Amino acid sequence: MPSVEVLLTRLDPAVPLPSYARPGDAGADLVTTTDVVIAPGERVTVGTGIAIALPEGYAGFVHPRSGLAARAGLSVVNSPGTIDSGYRGEIRVCLINHDPREAVSLRRGDRVAQLVVQRVEHAVFREVAELGESRRGAGGYGSTGGHAVLSGPAGSGNGTED
Repeated sequence: MPSVEVLLTRLDPAVPLPSYARPGDAGADLVTTTDVVIAPGERVTVGTGIAIALPEGYAGFVHPRSGLAARAGLSVVNSPGTIDSGYRGEIRVCLINHDPREAVSLRRGDRVAQLVVQRVEHAVFREVAELGESRRGAGGYGSTGGHAVLSGPAGSGNGTED
C-alpha cells in the first residue's frame, strides 16, 4: 500500500500516535484527551493531543468511527472535518450525540474519530456561459432513487446528490 510521511507533534505526550487498527484500513484512530459526557442532541469539541504537518497536495479528513455511530449515535458534526496542509494547530473533533435518550460518556484515551489522509487536487474554476449536457442533468436530492421513501417527486434541482 502506498504511503505518505506526515510529520506529527504530540501536544499531550501521554496520547498514542494515530494508528491503523488493521492492515489496509483507510482511517487512523484519533483519541480524546478529556473525559466528557455528551447529552442527547449535544455537541462538544474535544482535543486529540496532536498536531500534524501534511505535505502540500494532501488533506486530512476526520471521519466518525462507524461502531460508535451505530452503537451510541456518536458522530462528527462537520463530517468529514477537513484538515488543510497549511494547518499546524491541534486536531480537534466536533462530536454530536444523535441518540435521542442516552448520554455518551467518553474517557481520556477513547478512540473517537478516524483520520484519513488523501491526495487532493487544486481546482481551477473557469466560468462558462452554459454547462454541457449529461445523462443526469440537474437532478438533485433523491434523483437517483434506490429507496421506497424517496419514490415521490425527484430532482429538487439543487445540484447535490443523496
